[in-house]
Amino acid sequence: MLLNLVIAAHLIACLLLILFVLLHAGRGGGLSEMFGGGATGGGLSGSTVVEKNLDRMTIATALVFTLTTFALAFLMKA
Repeated sequence: MLLNLVIAAHLIACLLLILFVLLHAGRGGGLSEMFGGGATGGGLSGSTVVEKNLDRMTIATALVFTLTTFALAFLMKA
């Protein structure tokens, strides 16, 4: 039962991590340009808050992914 919960949490974290990484700005504008932040100079200040929050969500999701990876390794060994 516990193994199934950890697998489900791992899959959700994996999908969210993929989504968050793809939303980040690469060479282009990323999320800020997608919502029109790159077109106007004044809209850039609002997009930095979005980018910071996206960074925080990505880090939190990566930590959950790491913890569930270790939990899976421990549960599979036992």
